[in-house]
Amino acid sequence: MFSMKTLVALIAVLMYALVILFQNKKVLFTTGAAVLVVIIATFFPGQIFPLPQDVVALEGWFPQRIYALYHSLFEIINWNVIMIYLGSMIIASLFIYSKVPVKIADKIVNSSRNTCIAMVAILAMTGIISIFVENVATVLVMAPIGLALCSKLKTNPTFFMMGLAVMSNLEGTATLVGDPPSMIFASYAGYSFNDFFFYSDKPSIFFIIQAGMVAGCVFFYFFFAKNRKNKVLVESEKVISWIPFVCLLLMIFGLAGVSFVNTRFEYLSGTLVLSIGILSLLWFKLFQKKTSAETAKVVKELDWETIFFLLGIFVVIGAIKETGLLNDLADLLVNVTGGSKVAGFFIILFISVIVSGFVDNVPYIIAMLPVAGGMAAQIGINSELFMFALLVGSCLGGNLTPFGASANIVAMGILKKENYPMKFSGWLKIGVPFTLITTAAASALLWFIWA
Repeated sequence: MFSMKTLVALIAVLMYALVILFQNKKVLFTTGAAVLVVIIATFFPGQIFPLPQDVVALEGWFPQRIYALYHSLFEIINWNVIMIYLGSMIIASLFIYSKVPVKIADKIVNSSRNTCIAMVAILAMTGIISIFVENVATVLVMAPIGLALCSKLKTNPTFFMMGLAVMSNLEGTATLVGDPPSMIFASYAGYSFNDFFFYSDKPSIFFIIQAGMVAGCVFFYFFFAKNRKNKVLVESEKVISWIPFVCLLLMIFGLAGVSFVNTRFEYLSGTLVLSIGILSLLWFKLFQKKTSAETAKVVKELDWETIFFLLGIFVVIGAIKETGLLNDLADLLVNVTGGSKVAGFFIILFISVIVSGFVDNVPYIIAMLPVAGGMAAQIGINSELFMFALLVGSCLGGNLTPFGASANIVAMGILKKENYPMKFSGWLKIGVPFTLITTAAASALLWFIWA
């Protein structure tokens, strides 16, 4: 018999296939799938989203029919994640405008003993900025520095630009505000900003990612070792304002402080970040004396595509979860691994690296977090082991290929514009060893702490 569970599975498979095939239209497919799910759930109340008893008790057809829309908008979509992402994007955009990152990078280059150290330090700084700033924005602000440095050295900038992309992807997972996957994980696992550093008296995902960061820096040091005898001085950039940097610090320390607040208001962290973002935007218009058009341009250039992409994905994955499909997948994987902790860990890690090397990791993470948690529960182990493996594999796996992450595509676009077109095979020269080395380092520390 054709069940509603089968229908939801078919919609999800079709959506994922279209997203993979037509990446530039992914919002259209996720939104369409979400709308279709809500329409079906409206005509067949209780068959996709189980009806609460208080809704069942209400008389008439309207309360049950409208439940799917209400449930999707106010219970499945995580507005706290959306507000954190939107607010942090505004703060990051103005942080880049302030020229503070460029100023810091200039000082690093001028104080480094040789260019090899300077290059590795710039890549490390790119990763550090990416902890708090969206990956693509990080690559865009650091690219001119890298291009200028390579120009002075009279060297091909290809591999250095690739380094900017992969290092930004690596560190995006380290904190709650680094990237959407971290926010989604925090929402699912109930993690606060501080929990990314220590959880249950153990080092958490932040330190696990830093193991990958150190391994990545060592890799690039030996890769750029031929530049050890050179030293280049650059002209220091003038900072426009330190206010956006202060706003960034307010966001970081504000989220850390909110972690200690015991409240039932589930949108507290999102409200905090979005409020700081709006205030920083007002500062931009009023104190920087920008026109309404210039201010609107900042808002317009935010990553709205990811926000709308998230909205659709939340609804579709919510339907998959509530029909029991994710539990079925967890059961299947437990049977495949024979209930082995080691096998489960490596399967999650391996699949995550491979999948994220070719497709967007956001829908994958949303779908797989409950699966990883369910597998851990069935095996009887700490869920952090599998969920952190999922994060490490899916975020570091994006470095595997040139289209595994948006930052990679942006870096390739910049290189093409500079007349250094990048082939798929050329990317693999850095992408494969970098992914293997950083994933191995991070997963080894993860296993040591949480296994």
